Amino acid sequence: MRYFTLFFFVIVYLSINFKVLAQDSASIIMYHRFGNSNYPSTNIQIDRFKQHILELKNDKYTVLSLKEIISRLRSGNELPQFTVGLSIDDAFLSVYNNAWPILKESNLPFTLFVATDPVDQGLSSYMSWDQIRELKKHGVEIGSQTKSHPHLHRLSEEDVRKEINLSNQRFIDELGEKPHLFAYPYGEYNNITRKIAEENFIASFGQHSGAIHASHGFHDLPRFAMNENYGSMDRFILAASSLPFIISEMNPKDPVIKENPPSYGFTLEKDFESIRQLQCFASGLGEAEVTIIGKRVEVRFSKAFYRPRHRVNCTMPAPEGRWRWFGRQFLLN
Repeated sequence: MRYFTLFFFVIVYLSINFKVLAQDSASIIMYHRFGNSNYPSTNIQIDRFKQHILELKNDKYTVLSLKEIISRLRSGNELPQFTVGLSIDDAFLSVYNNAWPILKESNLPFTLFVATDPVDQGLSSYMSWDQIRELKKHGVEIGSQTKSHPHLHRLSEEDVRKEINLSNQRFIDELGEKPHLFAYPYGEYNNITRKIAEENFIASFGQHSGAIHASHGFHDLPRFAMNENYGSMDRFILAASSLPFIISEMNPKDPVIKENPPSYGFTLEKDFESIRQLQCFASGLGEAEVTIIGKRVEVRFSKAFYRPRHRVNCTMPAPEGRWRWFGRQFLLN
């Protein structure tokens, strides 16, 4: 009886003081500008950003660096429930002036993705190398976003390599090392760009929504963008709590579509109880037709894509009020 009582108290202690490792995925949140309402599609209001950070300070969440998340997923080690990573693109000056003090006070890790040309050119709306070095000194992970922040899928293979090689050299010159993580400018890439990213970085991130999982590959990783239109607390909590679709096959593999609209489909790697509630939506086009045969999901669109970028989001309910979320971004040439 004494040993049973001791065992019971040990279990209670562990449940209170340690978060259960029970998840093989994470949600990555993406920001750009902070408190700059001239750019609502890439800006988050400061008060709203503070609410996001306050939510993440709740014991429910575990905020880890992107590098740590990727390392655990690659090695097959589980993550705590509600694991979240934070990322910021473009190194705008408002990151340093408005976001950095909040993040530093909260002691939350994040990754800053930098395109080197705007910094080298000393553009007034961007951070300087001294400011970037200051963040790095305080433990901020610095990732690459190329040299000039181009539409990579429109470049030749040679020019894509130049963008990455020249920016990597600038990082070495200014920070003493080249980045391990990469963010595709505008979230845009094709098969060639992804291949080059694989050769240079341990992981690459887009701008399509969804929880990250090893079955997606490590150079097609989604992030949830937060801005004035899509930065409400309800959406933030939904994103931070999301779970992945676990897939084994997807077509087309290249985001740059050759037929319009594309014949899109993927195979689920396991059975999901809520598969019959799976829905898919395309930005600007509305709900798509979904056909499910066993574990195979086929998605068809009634109209042609007409924007340079269209995002397709598929969701289905998950336990405990959470949602599974799988997004892709398709590009027109």
